[in-house]
Parts: sequence; structure tokens; C-alpha cells
Amino acid sequence: MNKSEFSNHLKIGEVKINDPFWNKISEIVRTSVIPYQYLALQDKIEGAEKSYCIENFIKAGKVVEKIRQGIEPEKYPVDKWEYNDNNCDKNAFHGWVFQDSDVYKWIEAVGYSLQNHPDKELEKKADEYIDIICNAQLDNGYLDTLYIINDRDKTFTNLKDFHELYVFGHMVEGALSYYKATGNRKLLNSACRFADLICNTFGEDKIKGYPGHEIAEMALVKLYDETGKKEYLDTAKFFIDERGRKPYYYDTEHNTKSKGENYHYNQAHKPPREQTEAVGHAVRGVYLYSAMADIAKAYDDDELFGACKSIWDNIENKKMYITGGIGATVDGEAFSFDYDLPNDLAYAETCASIGLIFFARRMAENEVNSHYADVMERALYNTVLSGMSEDGKSFFYVNPLEVLPIASSRDSRKRHIKPVRQKWFSCACCPPNLARLISSLGEYIYTENDNTLFVNQYVGTDIQSDKTNIKVTSDYIENGKVSFEIECKKPFTLALRIPFWCDEYTISEKFENKNGYAFIEISENKNIDVHFNTEVKVIKCSNKVRANIGKVAVTRGPLVYCIEEADNGKNLQMLTLSKTPNFRYKDGIIFADGYREKADNALYSNYTATAFEECKIKFIPYYHWGNRGENEMSVYIRI
Repeated sequence: MNKSEFSNHLKIGEVKINDPFWNKISEIVRTSVIPYQYLALQDKIEGAEKSYCIENFIKAGKVVEKIRQGIEPEKYPVDKWEYNDNNCDKNAFHGWVFQDSDVYKWIEAVGYSLQNHPDKELEKKADEYIDIICNAQLDNGYLDTLYIINDRDKTFTNLKDFHELYVFGHMVEGALSYYKATGNRKLLNSACRFADLICNTFGEDKIKGYPGHEIAEMALVKLYDETGKKEYLDTAKFFIDERGRKPYYYDTEHNTKSKGENYHYNQAHKPPREQTEAVGHAVRGVYLYSAMADIAKAYDDDELFGACKSIWDNIENKKMYITGGIGATVDGEAFSFDYDLPNDLAYAETCASIGLIFFARRMAENEVNSHYADVMERALYNTVLSGMSEDGKSFFYVNPLEVLPIASSRDSRKRHIKPVRQKWFSCACCPPNLARLISSLGEYIYTENDNTLFVNQYVGTDIQSDKTNIKVTSDYIENGKVSFEIECKKPFTLALRIPFWCDEYTISEKFENKNGYAFIEISENKNIDVHFNTEVKVIKCSNKVRANIGKVAVTRGPLVYCIEEADNGKNLQMLTLSKTPNFRYKDGIIFADGYREKADNALYSNYTATAFEECKIKFIPYYHWGNRGENEMSVYIRI
């Protein structure tokens, strides 16, 4: 890699979003999702699954107070992934082992929101949560309510399963976001104390372990960027370097012997530098791959970046849904084998696509290649937005590409497929993850190096950097039009991504096309107009994907479309798109000519030519599906 090509993303303070599409969504997150989640964390949403999150921090604070008074607290078993009223004492920890992370993600979303929209009342609520959290921290810096409440003697004894380092990672990210928004260092100071403990605990001459669920690696890099403390970066690198080495640490930890065949789940089957395929739990995977890209950049490590590129290629070209969803199987919430992309069994967790966006941005910071921002766009506008209802008060954990409601209730293989969004989840990683991503969208639009400003996403913004001030006006989703009003502070190059879906485009200035970007030399103030042709397209899938033989998907611009029973009646599998569909587009909806196959009443009969009748087919954006009650849905349609 050439260090001069490395890029950094612009910080939120340098980017102000003003976009007709995203303003509406970010306002839903700010005014609905964040307040809703505030109540959910306190178990105040009627009919929703309990969180126990704040309750656990209050319990842990009481334990810490007892310890300081010299009173030995009760101990409870640390032996399962989920604790509830039916399987543990009422005074013990409740929820999933990673429950603490939900409040940290909420605080991170609040921090990003406050950077864009100061809100003293919201800040006060976050400060109250931070006080409760910091009161639960042990004097040595340790902070994980599962172990503080249940058994302090067992900390760092089950890295493989029980998520202390994962919880720490989200604590750091929440603390950094909140500090940058408010200047309040209380949670950041606590996070640094926990980080210092981790650095003093893990290393070559210490515990040679690494996280079971990755994210601490990314968080330590961010903490290094903020504080300049090299130990944080070195510990992140240690976690990468140690992962997958033999003898396997998880065997040592659990006093077992294996050949690593069961460690694909946490990407610990072989050292990261030797990995070429995306395997295991999809969220863990993209969090690891993101950290690998971070470390590759920080240490100019070509070997590690080479592994990142191989894994990226495997995801983009063999394991990603057209919607940007990843993780095809419910078994382990995991990547499946190459080209195994079932529509009606898809897991495609919201968090996994969010993690894919993290990975994409870091790859874009290492190498100029529009594919990274293309995938970021695909995941952002489709799977990520699908994860939230139009009112921001219900959520999808899983984002399938085909839904038959009766199958979700009667077929055990499809119980994970929900035909309507849920109010909340006991394992509630997705809603706060979604809120923090959308609140931090400004960090995913631009990257820059010494000479070039890269436009990766076409979102209406006002940006300020040492090179330029730019006002971007975007009608990208509706008409593919974007305009740039540029105030040039010093000569630079503006690089505009040419979207993968666009065959025809015009740019009002002379440009050079390279690596999927149009490079324009800027030496004076000027206006630039761009138009990407957003025609409706019919997209086929590789014939190696068995689920989609004889089927196609309909797209327009970055949006994938789907058909719903509410518009097209039951038995969507009987619809066929005409060879000449005569697409009509109006107000976000696509209409097409097609056919409905007449139903066969006999289960089996002699083959005869299929009987069809003409019909009109209505397509809606995929991210809108499921907002009109329980009904069938399909992305792919016969042709």
C-alpha cells in the first residue's frame, strides 16, 4: 500500500446534512427512535420484551457499594447466555450476557444526534444514565454488570462466549461520541480506565486471549486516535495477531482439545492474515474485518490488507444479497457457503449490514476503489433502512427477501422470519445499532487524503475542510441529480463516485475516470452539476444461486424494489414479469405489465402449457415493506 493514498473520513463536525431523503429519516431517529429506546432500556414499553439494561447497572452499583464497605456480596452462577426470571435469582443479572452494550449504543446515537441537534433535555437524560453506569465500575476499572453482579472472581475466564470485551468496545464508542458532542469526559474517563485494565491484562507476557465477539479491536483504534496512547493501538494489533494461533486460546480457556473446526463461528479457526473467506457469525465477522482494515492502515501492513481484500471479494461476489444483506443462515446467524443465498430463509441481520458498512468505509480509507462505497450504499438504502418502521417504533432483526406469513408461524425453519416488525427484542442489538449508524451518517459520506476529497455518498450536505467549503444539493434518489457549490481554499481534486447501477451520466466539468471515480481538478470557486440516469432496471442473479433461477429483481437507482400482497394479492409466486414490462415510475412506486398464472387445484396432473392472465404489478422500495400489516412479500419475481 502507498501511505500517500490513505484517506480519512470527515468528522461529523465538518459535515452538516441537509437532504430531502435523509432529513426525514434522521428526524425519525432523533424524535422517535432515540426517545423510544430510552424507555425500552428501562422496560417501559408496554408489550415489548424486557431489556433489564438499566436495572442491571443499578444492581451492579449496589454491589460495588457493598464491596467498598467491606461487605462480601452474594454470588450467582455465570453459566448461560441469557438470564431471566425463570432461570435465575431475582437479584442476579438479567438479560443476555452482552446486555450492557444496548445502553452504550444508545449513548453513542445520542452523542451523534447532539452534534447535529443540541438538546439539553436529551443530554440530561444521557448524563443520568452515565452516572448510573459509572457508579457500577469497580475500582480497578472493570465494568461488566454480568460479572460484577454474579461473580467478580470469574472475570476474563470465558472470552469465547461471554462478551466482556465486546461490551467494552461499545462502551468506548459510546463514550467517544458523547464526549465529542458535549465535552463531558465522565464516561470517556471510565472507558479509558477499563481500557488500561485490558491493556495490562492481555499481551505477549500476559493473558494471550482475544475477544469471542469482536469490536474491542475497532474501539481501541478509535481510543488511540483520540488519546494518542500507543498501548491502545498495540493491544488492538495483539488481538488481531493472536487470533487463531495454535494452540487455540479457547481450548486452553475451556480445557478442551480441538482442531479449530468449531472456531469458524468466531473467525478464530486460523490467523486473520491467512483468512480468505467470510465465515461464521456475520456480525462478528465484519467487525473483525473492519478492525483488520484499521490495523492494516495503521501499520501499513500489506499482508493483512491482502487478507481484507480477499474476504471483501468473497462477500461482495459470492455471499451478499442484492439488498446488501449478509449472513444467509439462521444457524449461527452466519455466512453460508458460496452462492447459498435463500430468499425465504435469509437471516440478513440488520447489525450485519451495519457492520458491512463499517468494513466498507475502512476499505475505502485504505484503497481508492468505488466498489466499497457501492456496497455501502446498497446496504444503507436497503437492508439497514428495512430494519426500522416508518414511525421508528418497531424493528426487524432479520431482513428476508421473501415472506409467507403462515410459514413464519408454522414452519420451524422459518420462525426467525417475522412478517411484521417487533416492538423490541430481549436481544436488542439491532435497534440501537441502527440509531447510532443513521445518527453518524455524516462520517460515511466523504473521505479525503492530502490531495483529494472523495464523494462516496450523494447526500445533501454542507461541508468544511482545509481544502474547501462545499454545499451539496441532492435529488439523488428521485432524479439522480446532484449539484456542488464549491468555495476553493486551495487547489485540490474532487473525486465523484460513479454508482455501479448507473450506465449513463453527465458531469458539467472535465474529468478523468479512474477506479470508479470521476476526478476533477479544482483550483477556483465553481459550481458542478451531475446527473445519474436512474432508469428502472431488471437484474438477474448468478445461475449459481439456486434460489433465483428463472427470477429477476427490479431496481431503480440505489433502491431495490419488492412486491407485496397488499398491492398484488396472495400467491406472489404466481406472478411473472412481462418480457416487455413497460415500467412506469411515479412518487417512488414502479408499475409494470405482467401475468398471473392460473391456480392448479390438482396437486398433481399431466403437464400442459401454463395458463396466464394479464395483470399490472406494483413494486415498492424494499425498505418500505411490512408497514401495512402482515402480508406476503418477495424481492425476486419470475420472468
